[in-house]
Amino acid sequence: MPLLTCKDFLTELSEYLDDSLDAEIKAKLDEHMSECPNCWVIADTTKKTVRIYKGMEPHPIPSDVEARLMAALEKKMAAKQRLSP
Repeated sequence: MPLLTCKDFLTELSEYLDDSLDAEIKAKLDEHMSECPNCWVIADTTKKTVRIYKGMEPHPIPSDVEARLMAALEKKMAAKQRLSP
């Protein structure tokens, strides 16, 4: 497997944090992080953020915020569909 780029690292970050990668890819990601301080910071910060949120009680989203979020998502998806061939 060739050296990983930061883009490759970010593509695999979710699976890396879930510990669902095969050993070879995980080793390459570990190697990349040991040589790339930016990716190390991203992984470390994301791990800490996930740990914090896992320890919190869920809170409902206010209905007005949910409505705005859904409208924004629908608008984005509609625009994306118009751009698809």
